[in-house]
Amino acid sequence: MIRDTQQDVERIYRRWDEALGNKDLEASLSLYADDASIESPLVRHLLGTREGIVQGKDALRAFITKVFQINPPERKRFKQGVFTDGRVLTWEYPRATPGGDQMDLVEVMEIEDGLIRRHRVYWGWYALKVQVLGED
Repeated sequence: MIRDTQQDVERIYRRWDEALGNKDLEASLSLYADDASIESPLVRHLLGTREGIVQGKDALRAFITKVFQINPPERKRFKQGVFTDGRVLTWEYPRATPGGDQMDLVEVMEIEDGLIRRHRVYWGWYALKVQVLGED
């Protein structure tokens, strides 16, 4: 069972990164459980909601669609490692990269039954500056 869980985590990590890079909505949604949630400061910013949470496939579809539409050039995908215990998956997009600055984010995903159940995105100062404040 642990081996299968580890394989699920690795599969999700690879496929999620591919979907993000290709802005492939259907590929990204296929990785989430039907009642999955995403928590991010971007939820409030893009959807104008009081909470920073979207839950369920319909809400995820609307949110991820908007994310893919507005991704700025500073939203790159350089990372140096991934950490997991077979259930929780996390990695960092550091601000400083060999190719220059990128939006600094930390992704945390809880994996259950081979799908993302909860997804949280934590932002650094540079990501906030670029995405929310509109500064370069």
